[in-house]
Amino acid sequence: MADTARRRQPAGLGRVLAALALAQFICSFAGSNMNVMINDISRDLDTTVQGVQVAITVFLLVMAALMIPGGKLTDRWGRKRCFLAGLVVYAIGALLSAAAPGLGTLILGNSVLEGVGTALLIPPVYILTTLLYRDMTSRAHAFGVIMALGGIGAAAGPLIGGLITTAISWRAAFVFQALVIGLIILLGRRIDDPLPADPDRPFDTSGAVLSAVGLVLVVLGILAADNDVRLMAALLVLGALVLWWFLRSVRAKEAAGREPLLSLALFRDRTSNLGLVTQNIQWLLLMGSSFTVAAYLQVVRHYDAIRTGVVFTAATLGLLVASLSAERLAKRCSQRLLVMTGFVTCVAGVAVLIALVSAFTTAWAFVPGLLLIGLGLGVMLTPSVNVVQSSFPEEQQGEISGLSRSVSNLGSSFGTAIAGTILVSGLTTSAYAAAMITLAAIGLAGLAAAALLPRETGPAPACAAPTTPAPGPQQRAPTSPGRDIRSQRPGRQP
Repeated sequence: MADTARRRQPAGLGRVLAALALAQFICSFAGSNMNVMINDISRDLDTTVQGVQVAITVFLLVMAALMIPGGKLTDRWGRKRCFLAGLVVYAIGALLSAAAPGLGTLILGNSVLEGVGTALLIPPVYILTTLLYRDMTSRAHAFGVIMALGGIGAAAGPLIGGLITTAISWRAAFVFQALVIGLIILLGRRIDDPLPADPDRPFDTSGAVLSAVGLVLVVLGILAADNDVRLMAALLVLGALVLWWFLRSVRAKEAAGREPLLSLALFRDRTSNLGLVTQNIQWLLLMGSSFTVAAYLQVVRHYDAIRTGVVFTAATLGLLVASLSAERLAKRCSQRLLVMTGFVTCVAGVAVLIALVSAFTTAWAFVPGLLLIGLGLGVMLTPSVNVVQSSFPEEQQGEISGLSRSVSNLGSSFGTAIAGTILVSGLTTSAYAAAMITLAAIGLAGLAAAALLPRETGPAPACAAPTTPAPGPQQRAPTSPGRDIRSQRPGRQP
């Protein structure tokens, strides 16, 4: 029935899905491939490990801060137009980064322009997927492909970046990104936006500024932890106050009948809220462990870019194997169980990384732990996205997609900032262990959130072979994408 469901989708979706999945791949790749270039970039641009960490974190932060406004602009400009505009801005940033003479230019190209481009192009990826794939099974398949490419981009970023850096230069890795963007633009020309743009749709500029400033201050506060505790506290408090101001302004605009940047109604769905928490922590674990292991290998173990990238092949393999099974798992297992299983596997992987790396000096000590982390992430990335996106109707897809991607990228920023700050403060084996222990503790918090998800969020109550359903009343199918994700059997059409 999955094949039947796919055949009922509009023709030409294969090429469209390829464009959307490649877009997620390259954006995730950009967030992790610089991890193996730390020594090369710091030598070439006369900067430090902390300078490279700032460039990586600012890129992730710009994405997180602008993802909600980017999602909102899709309603006003149209999803296809935002997607293509984001690709062009991203390509300009990649080429500027490739020619960067110093850290400042690298931050402008990679952290700012690529971050802005990503904030424009990523929300349409998830909105278009939700709108074009109208039944649960085909949508799970599409999200599985996109999240697989996204996870592979993040996990394989160190390997691909290491190969390019060793064979040519770290600058060539940015040229590679620009070339992939060119391919996506060619594929994306066939995208047919299911909903018309609404140029008269109001845009909350003050809300966009407040939300962005608040998130920036919070992450800068985390980055300042290893330099000045008082500065860290001041930035965190100031960031919290700005975000409080933003929420008050949203409430006031809704009370006055005006449209805010982000409707507070998005936070009234308990299942979606829990899904957002799990998304945030998943990407925090992925980017935090990636930066920590890569920096430790290069600075403490003195590995070059290619050797560091090869070590990460284990995580890429695990994520690929699990992600490619997403559609089959979605038929047989509840989404709650998949997310819980993913967190348990990830935390186990972090524990294995701590134990083996402290006991052995060989590179093989990193393989089992990274493999487990990859498997865990591959199992839970897709169901977490599906839980959130499918909880809302078509007219709210722009808002929830922007919020969802913002929360995920904020998790990536937190992961690099928190784990990186702990590691950079010492750059020793004990600092590595402290960073990984912190990630494991946060992973347990993600497991607790996943355990609170409703048991019925999925097509089956547990991982078991499908059985013939007992006679009884049928579940009503949703009238539009995202109305109801509960108890929908694979292959049923809306």
